[in-house]
Amino acid sequence: MEIIGIDVGFGFTKAYNGKNSVIFKSVIGDATDIQFHSVLGDDSSTSNLHITLDEKSYYLGSYAELQSNIREFTLDQEKLLENYFKILAVTAAGLCTDTPAPIRIVTGLPVGYLKRDTKRLKEITTGVHTITFHHPDGKDIIRKINIEKIHVIPQPIGSIFNLIFDEQGRIIDKVLAGQKLGVVDIGFKTTDFSIFDHLQYIERGSSTMDTGISKCFSVIAGKLKQESNITIELFRMFKFIESGMIKIKGKEYNIGNLKKRVYTHAAAAVVSDLNRLWENDWDIDSIILSGGGSVELADYLVSGIEGNIIPIPKNIDARFNNVQGYCKFGRYKWGYTRHLSEEQGIEEKIAAIKQKNIEGTEEDNKPTRKPETEASVPEKTIKGLSWLRRQS
Repeated sequence: MEIIGIDVGFGFTKAYNGKNSVIFKSVIGDATDIQFHSVLGDDSSTSNLHITLDEKSYYLGSYAELQSNIREFTLDQEKLLENYFKILAVTAAGLCTDTPAPIRIVTGLPVGYLKRDTKRLKEITTGVHTITFHHPDGKDIIRKINIEKIHVIPQPIGSIFNLIFDEQGRIIDKVLAGQKLGVVDIGFKTTDFSIFDHLQYIERGSSTMDTGISKCFSVIAGKLKQESNITIELFRMFKFIESGMIKIKGKEYNIGNLKKRVYTHAAAAVVSDLNRLWENDWDIDSIILSGGGSVELADYLVSGIEGNIIPIPKNIDARFNNVQGYCKFGRYKWGYTRHLSEEQGIEEKIAAIKQKNIEGTEEDNKPTRKPETEASVPEKTIKGLSWLRRQS
């Protein structure tokens, strides 16, 4: 059994299985004939993404951005689910693991779409999918991706799970798990505001707003069009926003000051939504900022939000917060440590016993630290987790 967290976002598709992490832009393009393949440049697993699925060939991510004549990218939830989700999710799963065993996936939806889209998402993605990965050297790798089960949870809680679970799906932070937590998850298109009390989802203070980082990109792209008369696709804006400089037809445009003004306005809108939604939830213990957009807006948000904010570590990619949490929760839900124990071969067990008998030392008599169990976790927290395990 392989457990994978997958997050198909409007900006990026992410996957994580505890060992490998995958990220590529959620851009799909037509597979054109390329006359010459350079041996130079980026040679990562996502740099030349050319796949065939359901007898149709696609370029994905940065490869589609560079090579495709027709590139598809959407900020529409309905279109993302109907036309793109299966392609992006199956590709991410195939890149993340090469196991022939059944795969169980945990994924998330914005809270505003959870009830409406969960059943359809599972119907679209569950089952056996044959995908071909085409490599620039002409080598094709055909894989069967057997998606056995999919569990769908509110998207923002992945960031909480990433903090309270270890890689084996064991609770390591009982204090945080027992608190009332607010999550501000800023993605490319949407911002999710969610409250969890002892991990129980609180509907009253949870909502999805169209205040993602793409709105900032749209404003900046609009200003650049006024100056240059060139329309810049939003999925091409990432590297220019990061550098603060863009060159159009040989002319350089410094967008640093514009970016600061736009981000300040966006952060103010997020804080305003937060204050309105959480007006009666003054007893929130901690607020977690998550999502790729939160990194962009962090400096502008922290000064405006009242409360105990859990900071975003500088040494991690915040875009993986949710998807890593999905994987950890999947390991908790499906008993990953028990599964590993059951899979351990008899010969390995016998060899370990023999070795222990041979080496017998005082260390053998020392008590070992037991993993965190549900028995040692507050009852209210277990009820919250039980609800999430049953959901979807």
